[in-house]
Amino acid sequence: MSQKVVITDYTFPSLVAEEAAAASAGAAFSAHQCKTDAEVAEAVKDADAVAVQFATFGPLAAQAVRPGATVIRYGVGYDNIDLEAATAADLRVGYVPDYCADEVADHTAAAILALLRKLVPLDASVRAGDWAAVNVCKPMKPFAETTVGFFGMGQIGSAVKARLAGFGFQFIVADPGLSPAQARAAGVSLVSSDTLLAQADIISLHAPGTPQTTGFFNAKRLAQMQPHAMIVNSARGLLINEDDLAAALENGTIAGAALDVFQTEPLPATSPLRGAPNCLLTPHAAWYSEAAIGRLQGLVADDLTAALSGRGPRRPVPALKG
Repeated sequence: MSQKVVITDYTFPSLVAEEAAAASAGAAFSAHQCKTDAEVAEAVKDADAVAVQFATFGPLAAQAVRPGATVIRYGVGYDNIDLEAATAADLRVGYVPDYCADEVADHTAAAILALLRKLVPLDASVRAGDWAAVNVCKPMKPFAETTVGFFGMGQIGSAVKARLAGFGFQFIVADPGLSPAQARAAGVSLVSSDTLLAQADIISLHAPGTPQTTGFFNAKRLAQMQPHAMIVNSARGLLINEDDLAAALENGTIAGAALDVFQTEPLPATSPLRGAPNCLLTPHAAWYSEAAIGRLQGLVADDLTAALSGRGPRRPVPALKG
């Protein structure tokens, strides 16, 4: 029986790299725009290699592919892949966490600088006919007296810190996976999450979405932050309780936020974040550059080639390592 490559869904202009990977191995190729679990399960029936973008790869799909098949997620996260079902079906699962690290770090650093220099309210004040810089900016610390905190510090968090290093900030990080020696080497002070909340002037989120981090930034923890402090999230939308954040911005518990990821995307028209003050919203754009799209598809195509030759994915998901 010939091998089979399936793309469950995609938003790319073409699938040239993926088709070429299948053709080079003599494998059949099909691409779909699956929306439901049933559609995914039907599309991936007897597949040897599957690439998934936004569709859900659940238990039905895990049972539909061939034993030992490989599933690759187009992206940094893999929340839409049921890892328990994949493990039970003895599937290989990979993802592409490094295709847009520079882009996300650039976007995050830009958001941090924009918030700290109050660019959003300053722009709004000028458009409203005001010309009162001090009234809008106050309070504003010089960067040399500003503490940037990182909630998690993997590849992207480290890249953000490198981009900000020349501005004179002080850096602290809360990350249970970071050793004191690693923190010293990175030029950051390792602290508890409570200390991070209490001391940081701005917090940048770089943690994965896990049961421990889901909804971590809720009303209680936002209240532990300083009133002038702000938060930036280009990691996972589920890290923040969005209703609590909107309320914290409205009542002055914290001073601002910049969000590129959300619990539900697109952001619902009814979301309270849309009307929250000093809240900079971007449509999950941090990953984007024209080069990043080609990089993502090329790396997925490489993983498809590896799968068809019996090799594992370049970057297996952490939960399935070993």
